[in-house]
Amino acid sequence: MDALRVQYANLELVENQQLHKTEGLSSTAALVVRRGQPFKFTAVFNRPYRPNRDALILRVELDRLYNDIPITYSKDSSQSQWAAYFQQSSLDSGKTSVCVNCPANAPVGVYQLQLLLMSSAGPYSFKVGQFALLCNPWCPADSVYVPDESQREEYVRNDFGLLYQGTAKNINFRPWSFDQYERGILDICMMMLQVSNEHKANWRSDYLSRADPVYISRVISAMINSSDDCGVLLGNWAEDYTGGVHPSEWSGSGEILRQWAQTRFSPVKYGQCWVFAGVMCTVMRVLGIPTRVVTNYDSAHDTNGNLVIEEFYTETGEKLPRGQDSIWNFHVWVECWMKRADLGGSFDGWQVLDPTPQERSGGMYRCGPAPVKAIRERRMGMPFDIPFIYAEVNADVRVCIVRQGQVLSYSTDTGRVGSLICTKSIGSNRPQDITSTYKYGKGSTPAVATSSRSAEGLSVMLTLLKAPVMGGSISFSVTVTNKENTPKTVREHVNAQAKSYNHTPSDAFWEAHNTIQLAPNESKVLQHQISYSRYAGLGDGQLVNLAAVVMDVATQESILASEEFNLSSPVINIRIADEVSIVAQRQQVAMVTFSNSFSEPVSGVLTVVGAGLLDDKVLFNVALQPGESMEIPVNFTPKLPGVKMLHASLKLNDSAAVIRGFRTITVQSA
Repeated sequence: MDALRVQYANLELVENQQLHKTEGLSSTAALVVRRGQPFKFTAVFNRPYRPNRDALILRVELDRLYNDIPITYSKDSSQSQWAAYFQQSSLDSGKTSVCVNCPANAPVGVYQLQLLLMSSAGPYSFKVGQFALLCNPWCPADSVYVPDESQREEYVRNDFGLLYQGTAKNINFRPWSFDQYERGILDICMMMLQVSNEHKANWRSDYLSRADPVYISRVISAMINSSDDCGVLLGNWAEDYTGGVHPSEWSGSGEILRQWAQTRFSPVKYGQCWVFAGVMCTVMRVLGIPTRVVTNYDSAHDTNGNLVIEEFYTETGEKLPRGQDSIWNFHVWVECWMKRADLGGSFDGWQVLDPTPQERSGGMYRCGPAPVKAIRERRMGMPFDIPFIYAEVNADVRVCIVRQGQVLSYSTDTGRVGSLICTKSIGSNRPQDITSTYKYGKGSTPAVATSSRSAEGLSVMLTLLKAPVMGGSISFSVTVTNKENTPKTVREHVNAQAKSYNHTPSDAFWEAHNTIQLAPNESKVLQHQISYSRYAGLGDGQLVNLAAVVMDVATQESILASEEFNLSSPVINIRIADEVSIVAQRQQVAMVTFSNSFSEPVSGVLTVVGAGLLDDKVLFNVALQPGESMEIPVNFTPKLPGVKMLHASLKLNDSAAVIRGFRTITVQSA
């Protein structure tokens, strides 16, 4: 009888990937599956298989580690062990299907699959192929299991999102394409594990540790930034982006990850917090770990750990660059869903991970995973990095007015830091307020931009009269009240400073000074307006720090009210004639429109991107006179069914502003 040989093997890609919810994920490993769930392959032999003469063993290899699994006729197997069995009794014909059970705690990685045939003719091996093994949020035995299907769709399979910026009282959106279904992205994410410091230090320990999403997320948190390793992104907050890309110009993760891989892991220039978070969300979703991007408004960076952030103003209301601590108008990180067996299981659920390089954790720039529940309960002794994150959402703010180095007066604000924490809602483009998951007794932030302070003899209130819009005037009022029964002479100093979300403001670009007389217990309202020409040079995402200091001339008592706000930009509109008829593999047309609402001509480059809709970005040169409109057709062909996003951005030539718009599109099966 001839020796048993394999003539052909088929990994049954379409069937397996539909069952494993991995359709669209592309890899050189061909097959992409999730652990804790069986997959099958078909083998054709040169003759019928004879159990009494032949022995079949399945070898599953992860680099130099392997498991040899006897292929049996029994379907009984444990989810904690590798197993293989014949799925159908067609062995007499020389063709059979083999079902492979992957343990729910198997290490994530790229595996080789071999058939080892033991017969009287001697041993023989046949390479069946490669498969990429991911975590499985659909499997109850997996430590990333999420019971709700809508959450799995949003936090694992959705390939676009909205990253929220601006301020808590005027939230701005930034569309972001996670690009996990783009060609080569899965391979790059797997390679990120291979080039990590942990893998270089001890490859065996690294492979075995990849069974645990706590370990995986900590490795990826370090690898997204390039501060200690050959990580993906180089951070830059210096306002000089020579030799790279301004962080505001990125629109998705795919371009960044491909550039990193193509340059043999040289850091991509440049990233800031939302870019780090967007790229990390992509990697974690690709690896099968449910992930969402989170924005913390008025985020504290408490370097000395005393939970107090000090801010200093001159007696005329100019904010000073003093102190090591800071408050970012917003800071963006990610949350990943996983069990925490290392913490006894009572802290399962959402975990904070922050790849933005701020402080070292275990000798490297990374942060987390820290259970959101532990942050809320102030469990400072738990891993990882809970004290730092707790301060980001809970520190007090002490605002001091100084003259020649001496503090004239100060006030303490206990509610400003962590004023709003939000993420994209499931199946919606609205922000979801999740502040109460981090802090007790916190709800939504008021929408009215008003700041008020009161002292013994005076009170002052600063109020924006309308939401500031780029191109229009900034209108606000300062209300001064004499709280005593004697008249007062009061000096009012108001100034506006431009600032980045994470920096102390620059010099004032506008100021006003007034002397007013107040009768006993009288209030006066002073109206102010800043024209567009005074702030036209503000860059994309820049904010305004507006401060009013009122001083009693007789007593020198000073009191300050301040407000930091962003200016809303005009919006690009995208419309599709017949949205209900959008089907996969059929060309469609989107109309991209924009009207120049500025008082001067604008010109720039319009970029349109869409993961799963466009093969590459589409660029148009735009030049518009005041009041003039454009309408540009963009052809696109959806690759797969599902909800997708078209994103348009207009980068102006004579301004650092970027104007954006997006539209979500539901693609039906062909």
